[in-house]
Amino acid sequence: MAQLKRILGIDPGSRKTGFGIVESGRYSPTYVVSGVIRVEKFSGAQRLKNIFESVCQLIDQYQPDVMAVEKVFVYKNPKSAIILGQARGVILCAAAIKNVDIMEYTPTQIKSTIVGKGHASKDQVQYMVQNLLKLTDTPQEDAADALACALCHDRYMSLGIDPELISKGNKF
Repeated sequence: MAQLKRILGIDPGSRKTGFGIVESGRYSPTYVVSGVIRVEKFSGAQRLKNIFESVCQLIDQYQPDVMAVEKVFVYKNPKSAIILGQARGVILCAAAIKNVDIMEYTPTQIKSTIVGKGHASKDQVQYMVQNLLKLTDTPQEDAADALACALCHDRYMSLGIDPELISKGNKF
């Protein structure tokens, strides 16, 4: 029997960071937990500290083998990109300190893998995540995005695609 792996998916945000954990290695991935780290009531460095500590707590509690993180995509606002980049930085730092492998996926990769089209809507992602994981309720948007990221990583692994090639931007 294949060894079970825990995948922690993260949808970074400066106000709300989604997380979702799936277990992989059997016939299909199974849901473990998901939620949202909410830091909108804090300012600046305190937000980053809370995101960092929350991700560290998730890692300590659930012991994931790998973290799949959505890459930053910013269309117009450079200030938003910088703030989001800071949030991603503390998330990646938490994984590095806890010795959890990190894989990164673009939003297009994630949506293509989970929904079948790279520009799928949030509703479509939520619907597919709910169905793929056989959840009774629709996950909240940020949690669904994080679970989709974890499921994307699971899919690439089940196909035997080298994660290092994925992180370097190769298309398959």
